[in-house]
Amino acid sequence: MNPNYRLSVAPMMDWTDRHYRYFMRLITKKTLLYTEMVTTGAILRGKNKDRYLKFSNEEYPLALQLGGDDPKDLAECAKIGEDYGYSEINLNVGCPSDRVQNGSFGACLMKDPDKVAKLVSAMKVSTKLPITVKHRIGVNGKESLEDLIHFVKSIRSAGVDRVIIHARIAILEGLSPAENRTIPPLRYNDVYAVKKEFPDLSVSINGGIKSLEDTGKELVHVDGVMIGRAAYENPYLFAEADSLFWNIPSLGYSRLEILERLKDYLEEMGKQNIRPHSILRHTLGLYHGNPGARFYRRFLSENMHKPNTDYTIIDEFIEKAKEYQSQIS
Repeated sequence: MNPNYRLSVAPMMDWTDRHYRYFMRLITKKTLLYTEMVTTGAILRGKNKDRYLKFSNEEYPLALQLGGDDPKDLAECAKIGEDYGYSEINLNVGCPSDRVQNGSFGACLMKDPDKVAKLVSAMKVSTKLPITVKHRIGVNGKESLEDLIHFVKSIRSAGVDRVIIHARIAILEGLSPAENRTIPPLRYNDVYAVKKEFPDLSVSINGGIKSLEDTGKELVHVDGVMIGRAAYENPYLFAEADSLFWNIPSLGYSRLEILERLKDYLEEMGKQNIRPHSILRHTLGLYHGNPGARFYRRFLSENMHKPNTDYTIIDEFIEKAKEYQSQIS
């Protein structure tokens, strides 16, 4: 199986934008990153594709996640993604939000495996890139292991290259997206069963995994692990990922060194009228679990939104951090 898939960061709306991804590349070079979900309508009918699709070379490897339910539209967007230079095209069949359901895509597509197979087949024809599907173990009404096996069999027959399975069912009525990430119980054994049923298919697991130690345990059963919320709340947990899962030297930057390297990016983005808080908000968890966490979060929260703030906010923080060297390292 492709080693690029051993560890990835989940696509998360409003979070995994290009600024977050650039920041993460100062921590790990090999972990596969994903865009936020981009709908086919935004790409095909929006006035500015770059707004949704532009990224920097530093973000590789990078997958584009699409949301949609029309084979022709998805095929066209997959080709556009290939032209932009993405590493992979991923179809969202896991999001349970009302907005996504109203568009007849996301998790509700699990009710119609044959339709998802047609979507996968259309994208496979349009691009040479890997086509992957991120989905749940089921939805209410179709939540048995047999339903899950049937779903995966359908998209496997259409040529899907990899599945990323969130090990919870999605409750399509009555729960918010946030509740859908915590309330339905995790059923890891269902994901393991998919791998056993389809040993030649690359299978990644998602849901409730919060550490590299847990990642290593899961890789005994599956080919890859996707970490979501913990990757955002505690990004520095990926600092040893490259050495642990790809046997190459990790970047080894301290938290302060990461901020030093982020300063040039803030300056460059400032020239494009992108305010520092649009970037620095993604770094609030950098000191998670470290004695300096509260100091760091408070400093950013109090300063990054000020009208005159620019890239020199990093220098200001580092100067103040010298007073707290026993806490900030």
